[in-house]
Amino acid sequence: MQSPLRIAIIGQSNFAADVLELLLEKNYNIVGVFTIPNKGTREDILATTAKQYGIPVFKFASWRRKGEVLPEVLQQYKSVQANLNVLPYCSQFIPMEVIDAAHFGSICYHPSILPKHRGASAISWTLIEGDEAAGFSIFWADDGLDTGPLLLQKQCLVEPTDTLDILYKRFLYPEGVKSMAKAVDMVAEGKAPKIPQAEVGASYDAAMFKEQNHYIDFKQTAEGMWNFIRGLDSVPGALAVVVHEDGSEEKIRFFGAHLYTDGPVTGPKSLTLKGLKFPAYIHDRGLLLQGIDGKFVNIRRLKRGSKMINACDWFAECHKSQISNFSKDELDKRDLLANIWHSILKCPIEAETDFFAAGAGSMDVVRLVEECKDALDVPLDNEQVFMAPVFEEFFCEIIRSLRQDSSAVHGRIHYDGFVLQANKREISVPTQLFINGEFLDAEERKTLDVINPANEELLCKVACASHSDIDKAVQAAHKAFYGSWRQVSARQRGQLMLKLADLIEEYKEELATIESVDSGAVYTLALKTHIGMSIDAWRYFAGWCDKIQGNTIPVNPARPNNVLTFTKKEPIGVVGLITPWNYPLMMLSWKMAACIAAGNTCLIKPAQTCPLTALKFAELTVKAGFPPGVINVVPGTGSEAGQAVSDHKLIRKLGFTGSTPIGKEVMRSCANSNLKKCSLELGGKSPLVIFADCDFDKAVKYGVSSVFFNKGENCIAAGRLFVEDRIHDEFVRRVLRDVRSMTIGDPLNRSTAHGPQNHRAHFEKLIEFCRRGINEGAKLVYGGRPVPNTKGYFFQPTIFTDVEDHMFIAQEESFGPIMIISKFHGSDVESVMRRANRTEYGLASGVFTRDISKALQFADNIEAGTVFVNVYNKTDVAAPFGGFKQSGFGKDLGQEALNEYLKTKCVTIEY
Repeated sequence: MQSPLRIAIIGQSNFAADVLELLLEKNYNIVGVFTIPNKGTREDILATTAKQYGIPVFKFASWRRKGEVLPEVLQQYKSVQANLNVLPYCSQFIPMEVIDAAHFGSICYHPSILPKHRGASAISWTLIEGDEAAGFSIFWADDGLDTGPLLLQKQCLVEPTDTLDILYKRFLYPEGVKSMAKAVDMVAEGKAPKIPQAEVGASYDAAMFKEQNHYIDFKQTAEGMWNFIRGLDSVPGALAVVVHEDGSEEKIRFFGAHLYTDGPVTGPKSLTLKGLKFPAYIHDRGLLLQGIDGKFVNIRRLKRGSKMINACDWFAECHKSQISNFSKDELDKRDLLANIWHSILKCPIEAETDFFAAGAGSMDVVRLVEECKDALDVPLDNEQVFMAPVFEEFFCEIIRSLRQDSSAVHGRIHYDGFVLQANKREISVPTQLFINGEFLDAEERKTLDVINPANEELLCKVACASHSDIDKAVQAAHKAFYGSWRQVSARQRGQLMLKLADLIEEYKEELATIESVDSGAVYTLALKTHIGMSIDAWRYFAGWCDKIQGNTIPVNPARPNNVLTFTKKEPIGVVGLITPWNYPLMMLSWKMAACIAAGNTCLIKPAQTCPLTALKFAELTVKAGFPPGVINVVPGTGSEAGQAVSDHKLIRKLGFTGSTPIGKEVMRSCANSNLKKCSLELGGKSPLVIFADCDFDKAVKYGVSSVFFNKGENCIAAGRLFVEDRIHDEFVRRVLRDVRSMTIGDPLNRSTAHGPQNHRAHFEKLIEFCRRGINEGAKLVYGGRPVPNTKGYFFQPTIFTDVEDHMFIAQEESFGPIMIISKFHGSDVESVMRRANRTEYGLASGVFTRDISKALQFADNIEAGTVFVNVYNKTDVAAPFGGFKQSGFGKDLGQEALNEYLKTKCVTIEY
C-alpha cells in the first residue's frame, strides 16, 4: 500500500458511530463524516461522535436531484480527499459519482446473506420467510442495489425466540461493527476480495416501511403468521383490523408472538379480526390466532394507535375511562412535562410527538422517568414510557397516576365501609373483601358480625368470603405472580415494603384504635407492640429483599470435564395465610412481610372476630403502590373460607397460626389437596421456672407479664410457673399485690392495663377452664370469674396454686389471664426440667436464676423453640420464632422465616 487510507464514513445511527470509534481505536485516518440533517435540534449520534474527535461533519438532506448528483454536495465530498468510503448504515441513495470517487472504492454493510434478501427490509424478510440462517454481507458498492461484489460474509442460526429487534441486537449489530473494521483492515492490507454475487437464489424483497405491506395475511399457517409478526417486531409491528360489535373498525399492531402449545385457555373472550376466518381469543396470557392448519399463535402485546398494551388487557383498556376534563393545575403540569420532553428531544413537542420516533434511546427513558419523578412527584417506571410513548397519552397516564395517588393520600380509595368514632377520632374502615387491588362485596353479599368486646355491641358487618371468593383471590394472586409482580425487581420490592411500613407508621394511631376496639387490645399496648412490631417486621424484611441468594457448591466432576453446581432461592408462588385473633395486624405482618420479601403473592384470611385492621392494611397497600393481586384480604369463617384456602390447588404454601386441633386439620388438607408446603404456629403451654437464687423483683415483674400480657391472649404466655418452694409463698404474695392493683376497663383508656377478652366463645371457655381447675383440687387464690357488674368480655386476672402435674389446667392452654403455679424443691433441678417438658407443647420457655450453669442446663434440656433467660416475652423481628412438638413447625421472623417462603433450585452445568 503506497499511501495510508483516508476514510470517509457515510451513514447514520449508533451502528455507524460504533464503527467510527472502532476504526479510530485502530488508528485509521477518518477525514470526514457524511450524515443526515438534524431532526429539529436533535443531531444524529454519528455527527455528535465525530465532533467529539474533531472530525469534519457534513449533513446533506439529499445527495442528488432528478437522478443527478448535486454539484455542491459532490464538491464538499471531494474536499476531504477520501480514498475509501465506508457505509456502515446508510438510508440515503449515494450517487455513483461519490461511490467511484474513492480510489480504493466503497464498502457497504447489508444485513442479509446476499444475494438473498436484497433491499431495505432484509432482516424482516429473513424472519418472514422462515430462514434457518441469518447474516450480513459487506460488499463493494456499485450502480446496482446491493448487487456489488462480496468482500466478507458472516451468518448465524435463527433462534425461535428471535424477532427483528433481537436478531439485530444479538448478532447483526455487534458482529457487523467488528466485521466492518475487519473489512477495512483487509482493504488496508490489500487482501480484500471481490467475489461476484451469484444470481442463483437472488431475491429482491418489498420494502416493509410501506404501510400496505404491514398487514398480516390470515390465510396461512400459524407458523407463517408467527414468522410475519416477529419479522416486524419491534418496528413497525404487524398490522390487523379489529371489527367492533357496532361494525366500526380499528387498526392494531401485534408484538411478542410465539407458537402456542400450552393447551386450552380458560375463560377466553372473542375478538373479530378482519380477514380471519376464526374468532381471535383474548385470554390471561395474550391473544390467540388460529392458522389454517388448526394451530395457534399467541400475541403478548398490542399497539392501539401509538399506545402499547398487554393483549390480555384488551377489554379492560376498551372500558378504561378517557381523561379530558383537566384542571388548571394539571394543565400547568402539562406545560412542565412538555418542557421536560423538549429538553431531552430538542424538538417542538406536540400532542402526537412520539418519544422514540423523535430519536430517544434507553438512557433518555431513564432521564425522562427521573425528571418526571423530581418535577411532578409522580410514581413512574421505564415500562410506562414504552407503553405510552406519545406525549398526550403519556401526559394522561401521568395525570391518571397523580389523581389515583391524590385519592389515596386523602383516603378516597373507593370502598364500602363505616366510620369508627373512637379515641377522639373518626376513622374510615373498609368492610368489603380486598381482591386484585379492589374492595368487593362477597358472593351473595354474605357478611359477618363484628362485635366490640368491650361493650358487646355490633361494630359493623364485614363481607364474608365464600369458596368462590377465595378462588377469585387465588386467581388474582396467581396472575400477579406470573405477571406484574415478576416485573418488580428485588430492590423495588424492598422499596414498596419500606413505603408500606412508613404508611403503617403514619396511620399507627388509627390502626391501634381499630385494633383496640376490634380485638380488645389495650390501646397503649396496641400502639407499641401490635402496630410497632408490625412496622418493624415490614422494615426488617424489606432489607432482605435484595439479599436472598444461593450458593456455589464444590462437587466431584467427571474428568476431564468440569462441573459448576449452584443453588437458586426462588419464591414458591401463591401463598395462603390464616392468622389468629390475638394480634391481628402483628400476625399478618410477621407472616406476610417474609412472604412478600421472598417474592411471593398472597391472600390472607384474618380471624373472623377481628378482621378490621387487616382491611385497613389492605387500603394502605394500594397507597404504597403494590400491584393488584399481590396482596388480597378475604375475611370469612374458618369452616368455609379457611378450608377453601387449605384446599386450593393453586396455593403452594400455607402459613397458619392458631390452635393445635385446627392445625392438624389444616395440615391434613394441605396434604390431601396438592401436598402444599405448610408452616404451623400452634398452641403452647410454656413453662417458666423460677429458682430461689433469681433476681426476685425482676422475676415477679416478668412472671406477672409472662401470663397477663395482652390479657393472656398470647401464644408464648407462661402456661405454667414452677416456683422454688423457698420463695413460693412470697412470690404468690407479691403477684397478688400486683394483680389487685391492675386497672381493668376500657381498652382505649390510657391507664387501663387489662382489657376485655376477644370474643364470647373464648370468654366462656375461660370460665369453664377455671371451673375444671377448682374441681380437680387446684387452689384458686384470686379471680376465676368475669368482672362483676361490667358489660363486655372482661375476665378477672386469675391465680391458681397447688397445681399438680396430672391436672387439666397443668396440661392444657387457657390462652387467657390465668396463672398456674406449681412448687418444686431446689435440690432436684433435673426433676423440674422433666416436669417442664411433660407436655405435648413446645413453643416457648423461661428460667430465672443467677446461676449461669443452671440457666444453660435449662436451655440445653428444655424442648421449646424459644428460651428466655432472666427475661420473658422479649421477641424481636430478627429472632426466629416457632415451636416444637405439637406447637407446630416452621419459623416466623428472622432470616429463617424467609426459608418458609422460598424453594431451593439446584443447577448443575458441565463444561
